[in-house]
Amino acid sequence: MNEQQFHIMKNEAIDLLKKLIAIPSFSKEEDKTASALEEFLQSKGVTVNRFMNNVWAKNRFFDPNKPTLLLNSHHDTVKPNKAYTLDPFEPIEKDGKLYGLGSNDAGGSLVALLSVFLYFFHEEHLSHNVLFAATAEEEISGKNGIEILLSKLPPIGAGIVGEPTQMNMAVAERGLLVLDVTANGKAGHAAREEGDNALYKAIRDIEWFKNYHFPKVSTLLGPVKMTVTVIETENKAHNVVPSQCRFVVDVRVNELYSFEEILSTIQEEITSEIAPRSFRMRSTSIAKEHPLVKAGSMLGRTSYGSPTTSDKALMPFSTLKMGPGDSARSHTADEYIYIEEIKEGIDLYIQLLKQVL
Repeated sequence: MNEQQFHIMKNEAIDLLKKLIAIPSFSKEEDKTASALEEFLQSKGVTVNRFMNNVWAKNRFFDPNKPTLLLNSHHDTVKPNKAYTLDPFEPIEKDGKLYGLGSNDAGGSLVALLSVFLYFFHEEHLSHNVLFAATAEEEISGKNGIEILLSKLPPIGAGIVGEPTQMNMAVAERGLLVLDVTANGKAGHAAREEGDNALYKAIRDIEWFKNYHFPKVSTLLGPVKMTVTVIETENKAHNVVPSQCRFVVDVRVNELYSFEEILSTIQEEITSEIAPRSFRMRSTSIAKEHPLVKAGSMLGRTSYGSPTTSDKALMPFSTLKMGPGDSARSHTADEYIYIEEIKEGIDLYIQLLKQVL
């Protein structure tokens, strides 16, 4: 690919992102962006596969005897928050920025990785196969995204997950454990000394969640973090002692604990009943000796532990989370990404993969 073709490829990535921004693609409603991605790949002579709202393709000289590297990002978005001053579905380019819902999270990563896939698509003598996947439902940790698609893909050896990291390397990621907790008491009239107030029981347990600290602290991810985020009782009458109080705990787990260890400690310390929603979103890490990490280090990219959870948690192989944009802009009003961030991201991805492929 000569310099002019390379320049055209980058501009096409920006144009594709603008097209994707203009199409609403909330989680579970990504069918139209999936179709747009299919059409774009087909226009480049790529054989495209689709399963539900997940789109994927293999490099031209795919060899089942070679290991396969996955390039993955998501094309679903959250819903725009009420603080938007711009139309979230109008791609606006101004002062070097591209505004629009999903531009930063994770449209920039998506089109950059797609460009990199096309860059290597016709290469015949790569050490690895390259497989691109644009997946659905990442924003809700849904089961019909990368999780269901993996069963349709060839075996994967390693992967890059495109998320906004300023093109630095998120080598570890917190796991997410959501707990539905129920404190049980006995109903009674508030005017008399009746009942056993479930709300007071819940408060005691909530205080424990607030104050307890798990002793093992990760150098990459810090401590386990537990936050109570929702509380409710079943009755709305002011004069009834509640017999039940439910609350939700968001637990962000470092790589030093299993979910089972976390749950066992909590069960020993509180009196309320605990129901974990899922054990799917576990903490992950990639070895610093992994070729992807070593290649990034050679390019001067820094390593860190990510406090946020992504589809990386659902991949049973080593993955590096890395992409253009800034996580701090994700889910914010008037979301944007710098045009130059996307172009530099394409350059850095290619330089990284040239060391690996």
